[in-house]
Amino acid sequence: MKLQALTIFLLSFVASTHAAISPVVYWKVKLPNTQIPKVIKDFLPQSDDVAPELKQDNTNANAKVYYGLSQYGTISWHRAATKDEILHFATKKNVIKQVTRGNSFEAKEEDRPLKQYFFLEKDLEKGNIINFPTLLNKNEAPFLPRGSVESIPFSMEKFSEILNHFSIDRKSKDAQTIKKTIELCDEPEVKHKEKKMCVTSLESMVDFGLSLLRTNNILAITSEVQGETQNSQRYTIEKVQQIADGNNMVCHKLNYVYALHYCHFAGSTRTFMVSMIGDDGTKVKAVSVCHKDASFWNPKSLPFIVLKVKPGTTPICHFLKDDQIVFVPSE
Repeated sequence: MKLQALTIFLLSFVASTHAAISPVVYWKVKLPNTQIPKVIKDFLPQSDDVAPELKQDNTNANAKVYYGLSQYGTISWHRAATKDEILHFATKKNVIKQVTRGNSFEAKEEDRPLKQYFFLEKDLEKGNIINFPTLLNKNEAPFLPRGSVESIPFSMEKFSEILNHFSIDRKSKDAQTIKKTIELCDEPEVKHKEKKMCVTSLESMVDFGLSLLRTNNILAITSEVQGETQNSQRYTIEKVQQIADGNNMVCHKLNYVYALHYCHFAGSTRTFMVSMIGDDGTKVKAVSVCHKDASFWNPKSLPFIVLKVKPGTTPICHFLKDDQIVFVPSE
């Protein structure tokens, strides 16, 4: 009872004074049983009272946006796939090999992207060989304290103010990236099926996760990559471990001036940790999220074009890059 009373007191204290404490303390008080993933910890402010310096590129004075390795970032299933996405993801063929008993295997060629972004749950079996690009994203955008970031505008209505705030040329690549990122964040939710929010601070990420999962007993996991990887190579699945079955929250790091995450709950999922080894020896523990109900996704969105399936007929799965975080209730 004393511990419960202390927890209630600390939560009340944090709720009333969140601007005065560090993001780490905020996390530890609100999620006392949850380890902070390395991909978050590495980009937090180093001092409680000093915000990190934002990007200053000596080779291009106008370059202020942080980019990950992925050219396409978060792919939306709200809208129809663009011609560029279809060309990039859905026009190659890939061979998936199912290892059988003994030393033999059956190889079958199907319409699959060489850079395999989406796949079916049945593909997650030990011995399967799958091609996909590196899980490293390397988006190094730092987190800003909530007290700092709340004073910075964030909406399409304030687009000009955002560019002026960060001294970004309207005609630059950075300006176009900021526009696309905000447009993604402004896409409407699917009523009764989805909850989403672009969180501008770690504190906001924690609060949104608590509101969705309705518990503070939470596991936060990310994909892990041992060593550098090629742009695309074959990986052999060595182990598939189911982590959760039910609701989760996934946060995708976006290309922006500071750490910005697209966090969402999109129906019931199964979450797996998939251990694999690449042809070059790279070892990967990849988080895979399989959406059990994709019936409300846009039927012309990329997953259905790539996999040649119809909405609501089968779970749709994807791997998470190493800077994307999935939050699931822990047992």
